[in-house]
Amino acid sequence: MGIKVDRVNEILNSEKFKDLVKKRLSVSITLTVIILVVYFGFILTIAFYKEILAIKIGAYITLGLPIGISIILFAWILTGIYTRWANQKYDKSVRELRNEILEK
Repeated sequence: MGIKVDRVNEILNSEKFKDLVKKRLSVSITLTVIILVVYFGFILTIAFYKEILAIKIGAYITLGLPIGISIILFAWILTGIYTRWANQKYDKSVRELRNEILEK
């Protein structure tokens, strides 16, 4: 049992669907821009200010190592933020829209 073409067009043109797509795009782009700024900031620091990352903070460790590890952890945190948002808000909205579609 499929959905008729008219119904698909109605769904795609509905405000609820458009808002849902906008929210997902907004969250995705925001988190993507944040991580790209962090990653490229680190790469640019390596390229132009490597002496900062070469500062020794121990016998064998430089400042670049904990910063690099922090960037990886930050990426995990952003992934967690997206997952939490998706589980709490996005998935709920998708279920509501799907239930609305199935009722008609």
